[in-house]
Amino acid sequence: MNSAILFDEAQHFINFHLHDDLTKLLFKGSPFSDITIQELANQILAKNKSEKKLPTWFGLKKCYFPDKVSIEQTSSEITAEYKSKLITGNSIIDITGGFGVDSFYFSKVFKSIIHCEIDKKLSKIVAHNFKQLQIKNTQFISENGIHYLKEKKDFFDWIYIDPSRRNDENEKVFLLKDCAPNVPENLDFLFTKTNQILIKTSPILDISSTIKELKFVKEIHVVAVQNEVKELLFILEKNNAPKIKIITINILKEKIQEFQFFHKEQESVKYSLPLSYLFEPNAAILKSGGFEQIASQMSVFKLHKHTHLYTSDIIIDFPGRIFKVESVINYDKKKLTKHFPQSKANITIRNFPKSVALIRKQTGLKDGGDFYVFFTTDLNNHLKVIICKKN
Repeated sequence: MNSAILFDEAQHFINFHLHDDLTKLLFKGSPFSDITIQELANQILAKNKSEKKLPTWFGLKKCYFPDKVSIEQTSSEITAEYKSKLITGNSIIDITGGFGVDSFYFSKVFKSIIHCEIDKKLSKIVAHNFKQLQIKNTQFISENGIHYLKEKKDFFDWIYIDPSRRNDENEKVFLLKDCAPNVPENLDFLFTKTNQILIKTSPILDISSTIKELKFVKEIHVVAVQNEVKELLFILEKNNAPKIKIITINILKEKIQEFQFFHKEQESVKYSLPLSYLFEPNAAILKSGGFEQIASQMSVFKLHKHTHLYTSDIIIDFPGRIFKVESVINYDKKKLTKHFPQSKANITIRNFPKSVALIRKQTGLKDGGDFYVFFTTDLNNHLKVIICKKN
């Protein structure tokens, strides 16, 4: 950590060149004898990446930014705030601290926080920024969080873990046991230090496989922002009963869509051909696998067992996109374009044997326009094209 970056002249330079071409800036070199141009470029790049994701840090005077990878891997403020509303207590230890965004929001609901970060430089950066943020209830430990817990006799209300989803070759991994730290391997030990654990995982992890790797799973939160799944959160409670609640959250600008059900809960599903309205679940529900539960709870019909689209003759407040069905036709690529005089359509495929790219190539339909077209399979296993307008 180069403290010279925090001087007023350097901060002014970073803010002045925030939207400049970094390639040209690197070529010019640094105007400061004690700061390299590479250090300045990293501050500019990381700060730019923080503008929407971390507005508190972006607007913080004399904020020190880490390498851009740390910014890319950290929670957004939106998801960190959501996590802070799920848990509370006197003490929490974040054993994979990172840039500290989650710890910052936990500091608002816990009396004391321990932030463990194995990267000593990053730990120092976070400690500096927390001082600028006037957070006084957080202790910074620059060592492996598991090792720290093994050295101490402390017992915590909560342990928070955000395992790294990349292996030693920097490749993405798809099982929790392949992440670092290996949570399944250390779970029995962790439950000697707390009764409650919150684990954040990547949305690429399979929910059912992760449940099998863990024990005492109480809740799973599938968190999406603007219909893009950002995180899977697993809440573990020691000796918890095996019934697992799954909560799906889609945080939109104007509202929050929430839907919940119990894992492996069997529901009675009814099927129908497309009716007056078509409903497409949001990304969090699709990730959760609650395809039967959404049909049952919302009293809508499913188009096909493997077609995750729903229909009804009445409009409802559905957690996803809602469309008014204009017409339903058999799939015929030669006759399809006559339904779109402007040769434009917003295409989605659900349980259909061809890709969007191939459909566009075969039909000549360009992206855009007022029509939303679903290529799908109905309950009679017929290929159908459902032409809609957004409700």
